[in-house]
Amino acid sequence: MELQHMLPTQRSAEPLTRRERVILSNLDEDVTLEEIASKLFVTRNTVKSQVRSVYKKLGVSTRADAVACAREFGLR
Repeated sequence: MELQHMLPTQRSAEPLTRRERVILSNLDEDVTLEEIASKLFVTRNTVKSQVRSVYKKLGVSTRADAVACAREFGLR
């Protein structure tokens, strides 16, 4: 398991995948999930699922908390 991509505050022992890091980096922009999906050439439901996974791994429940976590650890 690659631990280098795990954040210190992550509650999950599972690190963020490359795609989850891409999703996380897009969350701090003032865009909708649909706009993110369009940018990444995937469906909105795919983005929604990936966002849920990011939240779970970071131990957060809101977009703002996920963005704050990313900023705190230099991911964005």
